[in-house]
Amino acid sequence: MMAARALATVGGEGIGSVSACESYLPMGKLMRRVLRANGMVNKVKVFHKRSDELKVGAELDSPADILVSEILDSELLGEGLIPTLQHAHDMLLVKKPKTVPFRATTYGQLVESTFLWKMHDLHNNEANAADGVWLTPGGMERILSVKLQQHAMQCDALADEIRLLSEPFKVFEFDFWKRPDSHRETKIKIKATADGCAHAIISWWVLQLDSSGSVFYSTAPRWVRQSSSVDLPLCADGMKDWCDHWKQCVWFIHGTGTPSTKNQNLSLRAIHNQTSISYQMNINEEGCGRSPKSDHLTLSPERIALYGDKGWRSALISVIRNAMSVRSSPTCIVADDSVFLALLVSSLLPSSKVITMFPGLRDKGANYIRAVADANNLSMDRIEVIGKRASSLTMDDFKHKKVNLIVGEPFYYGSEGMLPWQNLRFWSERTLFDPLLSEDAFIMPCKGILRFCAMSLPDLWRSRCSLKDVEGFDHLVVNDTLGACGDLPGEQQGPCLPYYVWQCGYTKKLSKVYSLMDFNFSEPIHSCFGETKVEFAHDGICHGFAVWIDWVLDEKKSVVIAAGPESRYWKQGVQLLSKPVQVNPGNSVMHVEAYLDPGTGELTFKCTLS
Repeated sequence: MMAARALATVGGEGIGSVSACESYLPMGKLMRRVLRANGMVNKVKVFHKRSDELKVGAELDSPADILVSEILDSELLGEGLIPTLQHAHDMLLVKKPKTVPFRATTYGQLVESTFLWKMHDLHNNEANAADGVWLTPGGMERILSVKLQQHAMQCDALADEIRLLSEPFKVFEFDFWKRPDSHRETKIKIKATADGCAHAIISWWVLQLDSSGSVFYSTAPRWVRQSSSVDLPLCADGMKDWCDHWKQCVWFIHGTGTPSTKNQNLSLRAIHNQTSISYQMNINEEGCGRSPKSDHLTLSPERIALYGDKGWRSALISVIRNAMSVRSSPTCIVADDSVFLALLVSSLLPSSKVITMFPGLRDKGANYIRAVADANNLSMDRIEVIGKRASSLTMDDFKHKKVNLIVGEPFYYGSEGMLPWQNLRFWSERTLFDPLLSEDAFIMPCKGILRFCAMSLPDLWRSRCSLKDVEGFDHLVVNDTLGACGDLPGEQQGPCLPYYVWQCGYTKKLSKVYSLMDFNFSEPIHSCFGETKVEFAHDGICHGFAVWIDWVLDEKKSVVIAAGPESRYWKQGVQLLSKPVQVNPGNSVMHVEAYLDPGTGELTFKCTLS
């Protein structure tokens, strides 16, 4: 629409044309609704196709003079920028087109960070735990690891605990106005600015929007944008705003990191293919982008950090050891995708029989367990990956022996980006095991507690609130489809969304933590309702509340795994209010209700302020 308006301004009515392509049909239909709302249906041709499906002489009357695109992810290349530009230059554009953006440049910076180190070096962290369970035995340090890629993260949230070990350095330039290469390599000499250990490379990109170099957009972390010593282009107004659509990226440097001394020259090799950029810091580091073996598991950085956390590991070990101390030759089901619990239960009691469900990992989990069994002194005849759904299990699968131990973290492979209560799948599947359980069966966790607190979340609210006027165009019709959460008409409430609250820009707790409902896993799953009155403890603008589940591991309720905003390994749910509200201690009260539908596993919330 901006292109059509600019074209009409420059060339007059009926001069030239604007074509737009959107392969995702629901988004294409939404685009047509926006065009209708703005009286521009006849000014933009919309094709429900990928751009590489368009042809000159069919959809396009002639090669295009101008290309406007925004197919960028946090890493820059992940949405297919290079192959899309290659096809456009080969098949759709004139020889010397104008493009917006004109150029993109990627930058990096070496950092030392204990938190980032914990997110990838599981082997050394579990060595520090010294509890006898080896997820990454010696000689197999990479068998369970993060994926060898850049990981999007809001690095501003780590600014106070990161130590910068270099100035920002340029990595690659990508010119949109000419056909890009599919693959390039570059060697970068980096001068260390401080003594330390480089655990990661934090990267970002800068867009030059116009050919004259007068308009820029950057995803650089705040400490770079605020530094007067760094020679980077000035960016458009508003660049200090937090945004969720683009973040920085983190590339983890293998092992304990690369030691550096001030003024030392370090060598870095950067490689890009059609969809990603990767790095090699040490000559002996694994090849960039190498395919993992069949027994190699890759998990999220947060899960890797959790598996290396000594406190978390010892909590699970103590609870299971106590539960097994009163049960001889127990039969145990690991109900989720926890390879840690599969190894732990098998090692704590050699006479146990362990049935692992691995509903998400499946054969990957089985291959991994076989690979590390010897290093954990385990016999594979005591661990069985069942390969069935929970609903299909019968006593025949257990040789007619009752199950007296069901455990889970709970963790389901592939669900890391979902809302916390998706892990109540554990309760649902534990219910299906009912006919198989002994009367004294121990279930871990024993209970889940739904907790929440009221919060000020101005950055998140601003990024999720409903759209109205955008550059002079009416966008009201998009809000339902795009899941707008704030500034909705009437009392309409947007969806609850999963976020790492610690990465949500400015945040402030406005109330104490409240418990809203309990989920008792000793009972079959059932509907639950909870309500409470919230009294505010601090002044501020309330944008909504963060909600999560704390997991009670033992029957005495003495061991609880907290998963709230201070726990950076778990996502919380965030329910934004339809309108932000100024609150004061003693004068403002919020009433919150929640309902769990056992059929769908969905939690719905209702909150009113008075």
